[in-house]
Amino acid sequence: MSLLKIARLGHPKIRQEAEPVSAEEMHSEAIQRLIDDMIETMRDAHGVGIAAPQVHVSKRIIAIEVSPENPRYPNQPAVPLMVLFNPTITTHAETTLEGWEGCLSVPDLRGRVPRWTKVNIRAADRRGQAVQLDAEGFFARVIQHEVDHLHGRVFLDRLPDLSTLTNLREYEQFWKH
Repeated sequence: MSLLKIARLGHPKIRQEAEPVSAEEMHSEAIQRLIDDMIETMRDAHGVGIAAPQVHVSKRIIAIEVSPENPRYPNQPAVPLMVLFNPTITTHAETTLEGWEGCLSVPDLRGRVPRWTKVNIRAADRRGQAVQLDAEGFFARVIQHEVDHLHGRVFLDRLPDLSTLTNLREYEQFWKH
């Protein structure tokens, strides 16, 4: 496994619509190696999710893992490691909740983003098996954030009020708790 370079805001891959992953590709050695590298990169950067476009690959692949010990998002409910191919939000709650978000591709910034409180996702897992997930709370927020990347969006696009945009240092000092 190896660490991958994370594409930053401004790189064209971040704003492109990602391509679907075919059933054949899902099982390929290259895609499976990419997934391992994405997971290692996400963990190294203390992320809770990563999308393939963030590592310069325009494919519809996301990995998510939330550990309560993660220094970027402490005290969040655990979500075991999962890899999703071609995830689609099929239904969502009518209610939204504003919460702080950051992004590996937009380092050192945080902002308050409204997200649906519950979502239902249809995807394929790492083995290519069809899965349907119901997510709520922080897990739903992370999925929505990563699916946005597959559509060429970043959390900044969802900010209703730019006055909440803050540098990470000031976030930690004034807003984190």
